[in-house]
Amino acid sequence: MNKRLLGYLIFTLVVAAVHTTEAQQPKKISRIGFLSVGSAASMSERVEAFRRGLREQGYTEGQNILVEYRYAEDKLDRLREFAKELVRLKVDVIVTGGPVATRPAKEAAGAIPIVLAYEADPVRTGLVTSLARPGGNITGLTSNAEELNGKRLELLKEAIPELSRVAVIRNSGMSGTEGALKDVELAAQSLGLRIHALEISGPNDLEGIFQVVKKGGARALMTIGDPVTFTHRKRVIDLAIKNRVATIHGQIPFAEAGGLMVYGPNDADMYRRAATFVDKILKGVKPADLPVERPVKFDLIINLKTAERISLTVPPNVLARADKVIR
Repeated sequence: MNKRLLGYLIFTLVVAAVHTTEAQQPKKISRIGFLSVGSAASMSERVEAFRRGLREQGYTEGQNILVEYRYAEDKLDRLREFAKELVRLKVDVIVTGGPVATRPAKEAAGAIPIVLAYEADPVRTGLVTSLARPGGNITGLTSNAEELNGKRLELLKEAIPELSRVAVIRNSGMSGTEGALKDVELAAQSLGLRIHALEISGPNDLEGIFQVVKKGGARALMTIGDPVTFTHRKRVIDLAIKNRVATIHGQIPFAEAGGLMVYGPNDADMYRRAATFVDKILKGVKPADLPVERPVKFDLIINLKTAERISLTVPPNVLARADKVIR
């Protein structure tokens, strides 16, 4: 056997051995942490949308990806421990839905990338430097769009043509709410509405807030998202109905709790799109190099059961624009 042939055979055997060894070694399965303040039941539609997004990117749970789901069941104190648990599991990425879950994830994550599936305003809250250049280990989607606050006030005005005063609940302890309130006040000017801003720091403030709303003559109320009103949304809605106050919110769970109207980003679409960020990060792209994206789909939900309870007849032109009507 000549030397050239012998060399070729040795080379072939070496290559085959390397390929056999690689085939025998199990491929790394990426592990994703999913942190939510809600329950598995309340998050089911959003989680399924996220899973659909993963499948669209070529992932199958249990085969080439594992997702560690952690639901706080609206118990805020559980989020911090769940976030630490995900870090101990050495997840590759943490996906969060909303500022309530993002804060504890950021505190625990260190350098682990975080993907925002739904975040009100990550710039104002200091989570990212800018939408175009996040600048750290956090990126994803913001639910904020410049026209939203104005659109919500416009919907209230159309639903109640004689409306002149709107109460707005905000948590001054949450960064970003001051800027959001300014947006609301600016939008109110063009609609001829007066804004009565009310601050909340805990659930014990709710009774007093609605007493002020009633005395002030506001027929409608808007919430600026924060952990208190979100976690205690059923109490907010019950008090609003008791005092015959129309409400509008930016998150779908408020509609499920009985809120009169919700206008905001399509949650399912946001969570589906979050999977594309996960895919890019797993393939080596740094979160700092992935611009934060805005919503592209919006939903209007109207609860006619609540309208009846507060003796409000929603005009047909408003109902006609609803994506979903709860009867």
